[in-house]
Formats: sequence, structure tokens, C-alpha cells
Amino acid sequence: MLPWGRWGLRLTAFLYLGFMVALPLATIIRNGFADGFTAFWADITNPTAFSALKLTLMTSVLITVINAVMGTLTAYVLVRFHFPAKGLFNALIDMPFAIPTLVTGVMLVALYGPQRAVGGWLNAHDIKVIFATPGIVLALLVITYPFVIRAVQPVLMEIEKGQEEAAYTIGASKWTTFRKVVLPTITPALLTGGLLCFARALGEFGSVVVVAGNIPGVTLTAPVYVFGQIESQNQRGASAMSILLLALSFTLILTVEWMQNRNGKSNVSS
Repeated sequence: MLPWGRWGLRLTAFLYLGFMVALPLATIIRNGFADGFTAFWADITNPTAFSALKLTLMTSVLITVINAVMGTLTAYVLVRFHFPAKGLFNALIDMPFAIPTLVTGVMLVALYGPQRAVGGWLNAHDIKVIFATPGIVLALLVITYPFVIRAVQPVLMEIEKGQEEAAYTIGASKWTTFRKVVLPTITPALLTGGLLCFARALGEFGSVVVVAGNIPGVTLTAPVYVFGQIESQNQRGASAMSILLLALSFTLILTVEWMQNRNGKSNVSS
């Protein structure tokens, strides 16, 4: 390829990245700090904003822990066992990637809504799901379900089953074999999937806005708070919270990149 061709491709890629990502980011940062750092700090620490951020972080941590466990279990079942309709089961895992998140919220309301069979039974036993924190947790669990699975599954496929069988022959139980042989190998992938899961949960809007009820100080999450500030014509407040969420997500993405590069180098050296 001619030198001008290489530079032309690079310039096109950089311009596209700048127009699609860097320019909107710069605009958000400018709006958030339009009146200085003091105003920015006041915007993200007012009671409503702080409560929304706290709820978002708490639910994101909770669903990350749950999906780290269940995602690893699901990946192990997919790789190590054969059963009827395995292909369908594997395809269903990717459904949260394919369907609009708003549809996920509607499905949960249709199932757990107070006027539905399941939701009505739960309400009769004083268990509120929709328009409460459990509804937010359920929505985030569905949306982020595939991340850990798809991160761990390829690593499990590369582990030779003979290593596990060798552990069995020396008297190790299945749990001990998993803990001593399998878990150390999949830990980098598990952490990567968990971080991606957490980052995705931080910014989830479509499903949450349907199931949460969006009550300030109770079920209002940070992304929905941003939307409310935009509707209220408070661009600075919306930008301030957006900057904080973007900073958290970007830090997590950089961490994932660093872990993947480190894991790749260790695999090459070994």
C-alpha cells in the first residue's frame, strides 16, 4: 500500500473517531464544567443525584456478583455437558444483546406487574418487584447476563479435560478440581466479564426506566436521573452526572484492556 494510502486510512479512522466519540465527549465535559468545579460538585452531590448514583452503584455491584457466579456456572454447563437443545440454550443467552432493552423492561412488567399472575401472588405476600429495587436488579441481571458467560466460555473450551480427569484420579472431588484446576485458569476472563457487566449496568436506561418507577431517593437511578435533568432543561446537571458515569465506565474499560493485554502476554510467554 502506498504511503499516502496508509496515512489516508489513519486520518479517516481518527476523524471518524473524533466526530463520533471525542467531540460529543468534549461537549459533555464543557457543559458539565460550564460554571466551574464548585457548580459541578454541587450538581453531583445534591441529595437526589447522590441517591441515584448510590442506587446505581449498589445494584451494579450486586448484579455483577450474581452474574459472575451464575455466568461461570452457565459457561461450565455449556462447555462440559451435552444435552438436548443445547444449541437453542446457547442462542438464548445472546438474546439480551439482540432485543431492545426497553422490550426487556416490558417483558418484566408483563411477568411481575401487580396485575399479573406472578406479580399479584408476590404482592399478596408483600413482595414488591416492579416499581421497586428488585425490579431494577432483575432488569440489570437480564441485560448483563451474557457478558461473563461469553468471556469465560472460550477459556473453558481451551482447558484440556485431561487436567480435570487427572485430578479425579488422585482423589480430588469435583469441587476441589474446579477450585484448584479450573478456577485459576478462568479467573482473568471472569474478572474481565465481571467488569464489563458492571460497566454495562452503570449505563442501563431502557429496561430500568420501565420497571423502576423512578421515584427520587427510592428507585431513581443515575441514567434515568440524567434523562430527567434533560427534560427539565438542566443541561449542566445532566452533563455533570454523565461525566461521572463516563469516567467510571472508561476506567473500567481501560482496566479490561489492561487485563486482556496482560493475559495475552502471559499466554505468549508460556
